[in-house]
Amino acid sequence: MTQHKPAWLQATVDYLPLAAFFGAYLAYGLMTATAVLLAATAVTLVVSLAVVRRVPMMPLVTAGIVGVFGGLTLWLNDETFIKMKPTVIQSLFALVLIGGVLMRRNPLKPIFGHVWKLDDAGWRILTTRFAIFFATMAALNEVVWRTQSTEFWVNFKVFGILVLTLAFTMGQVALINRHTISEPAESGPDVRT
Repeated sequence: MTQHKPAWLQATVDYLPLAAFFGAYLAYGLMTATAVLLAATAVTLVVSLAVVRRVPMMPLVTAGIVGVFGGLTLWLNDETFIKMKPTVIQSLFALVLIGGVLMRRNPLKPIFGHVWKLDDAGWRILTTRFAIFFATMAALNEVVWRTQSTEFWVNFKVFGILVLTLAFTMGQVALINRHTISEPAESGPDVRT
């Protein structure tokens, strides 16, 4: 039996670590914010496990990357690693998606299939677009952290990536509408005599 995931859980897993990171950065700086990010990420995984008795793959992979890069940042006292983390995550997403397309799979379908009912061409195009978007975001993160101040990078990480992701996703509405599969209408009882 599959346990239903409460609506609040996804938002908690996605945004609590980011909010905690930003708050800690404002109060104490990047190193403390990195430690808080590690702790908040671990807490969200435990909450997910407690509520639905499992941890979804994407948050688990992200937590692993946060653990490695956040741990290296703290251990070596070098902020370079935490700044590279979005590049690694975005690049990994891009590679998985483009790999799926090349293997004629639809890796977004298991994630978003309950929300969007698309034909195969729609999934392929959407997956390719998301792969390009993630690759672009990885490159943009590299440019930002290498050329801008830490304060600018933190604001880009917390707000810029979120706004760009929302704008990109909203830009896919026309594609989604064009490739949506109509659900067959439920037929009522046969009243013929």
